[in-house]
Amino acid sequence: MNKHLNTMRAAVLHRFGGPDELIHQEVDVPTIGPEDVLIGVAYAGLGEWDAFERQGGYAEMLNLESEFPYILGSEGSGIVIARGEKVTNVDLGDQVYAPAFLNPNGGFYAEYATVNAKYVSRIPDELTMKEAAVISGVGITALRGLEDVLQLRGGESILIFGASGGVGHIAVQLAKAMGVRVFAVASGEDGVAVLKKLGCDAIVNGKDRDISSKARKFAPSGFDAAMFTAGGDAANAAVNCLRKGGRLVYPHGIRPELRIPAGIRAAGYNGEPDPEIIARLHRYISQYKLTVHIDHIFELEDANKAHAALQKHYVGKICLKVNP
Repeated sequence: MNKHLNTMRAAVLHRFGGPDELIHQEVDVPTIGPEDVLIGVAYAGLGEWDAFERQGGYAEMLNLESEFPYILGSEGSGIVIARGEKVTNVDLGDQVYAPAFLNPNGGFYAEYATVNAKYVSRIPDELTMKEAAVISGVGITALRGLEDVLQLRGGESILIFGASGGVGHIAVQLAKAMGVRVFAVASGEDGVAVLKKLGCDAIVNGKDRDISSKARKFAPSGFDAAMFTAGGDAANAAVNCLRKGGRLVYPHGIRPELRIPAGIRAAGYNGEPDPEIIARLHRYISQYKLTVHIDHIFELEDANKAHAALQKHYVGKICLKVNP
């Protein structure tokens, strides 16, 4: 850690574009306001949405004035280094984690991040510093979809497509915690292997030809609910495994867009963080001992390589090691 707290190492963008636009350099440490927490970052999580942000997608979509150098990183973990005078929920030296989606102070791809205290929580005993860094974005997205949009009820059946991805492998655990029967469609044998540890009722490899016949055996009259975290031909075929009047959700931004047949209630949604859902996810983590699978860990200076890895096959999450 930099002892003088004037400058810090960060992976920054000087313009939006591809992974190669991420440059490792020294920048100023962000200042803190009365309601902010300065976190000495240990790990930063990467999400698919980071790539969209890196390309300038959110700036264009939300008509944002972006300032450069620009620091990505919508989730992370670390130690509280300083706090504003109005902050009461965390103390100096606490191990904390937070989502910081489109944070005006800059993200977690840096030695220090300033985050509004309402997003910052102490790390539950059940999670390592590394796991805590990568669980916020996918955890909030999975929970928002299952509990708020789908309104899952115990005893129902759900098909989770893309179940070995970041959002999917947390959704599987949350659905089981809600007392739901889970049929998981994973990507690749490595995805199947990770899901076997998470207590799904049935798992199929999305590359198999006979997803539909296995799905019909599992839910002969069709699934009550489904969550899709990916699109494509296999996804469109799986959509037909829902019963008439079945409910389907997907986070906004999945490509290609799903083809939804008549008689299915489908809703896209955003996994935006707010204090209420952060606290709810925290309770699920503690009560049901949620775990998160990390496939690759990159050094901060290799953030460009980490972003290149986002475009390839991986299971669970990718992580940046900043200052563990």
